[in-house]
Amino acid sequence: MEKQTIRIEWDGAYSLEDIGYSFDDNFESKYVENSKLNNKIKDYGLYQIYGTHPVYGNDVLLYIGKALQQTFSKRISQEEWEYNSDCKNIKIYVGRLFSVNDEIQPSDNAWETMITQAEKMLIYSHSPAKNSSNILHLSNKEALKKFKNLKILNYDNYRSLMPEVSGDIWVDCFHEYKIFEYKN
Repeated sequence: MEKQTIRIEWDGAYSLEDIGYSFDDNFESKYVENSKLNNKIKDYGLYQIYGTHPVYGNDVLLYIGKALQQTFSKRISQEEWEYNSDCKNIKIYVGRLFSVNDEIQPSDNAWETMITQAEKMLIYSHSPAKNSSNILHLSNKEALKKFKNLKILNYDNYRSLMPEVSGDIWVDCFHEYKIFEYKN
């Protein structure tokens, strides 16, 4: 199988207010669709959510998700982040696929497959606290094999993500290994 590289350009931080939430003095929230992260041509891809977690602390990676057939704004608004204990400090980073040199625009189906693969590999390699169901799904060695030839390169404002996530490291390298012994 041919090696595949997925390049993601990350942008942010955005707040819940940036994507259309408003909060009153009692922290009651209201969502109104607005123009930020709602461009029907380019606002699709992957996103990271940072915020407060009762165990891991403040400003930590909570979630990695994807927006395929809905814009970032629409998709993120469905996840009820306004109920986080520190919702006014939620930070959102969005990632869009890009190409270099003469790579051609993938078909819609190929693009969706790339987004889905990247989401799963990023979740597996970073273990965000709120992605527990996807982490458990990918802990199966057989399920991981399809990522062996995948490499993800993160650019710009990728925050806590590793700059490179490779199937060579996360899938293949450590299945069978031998500890070297020191011999006098």
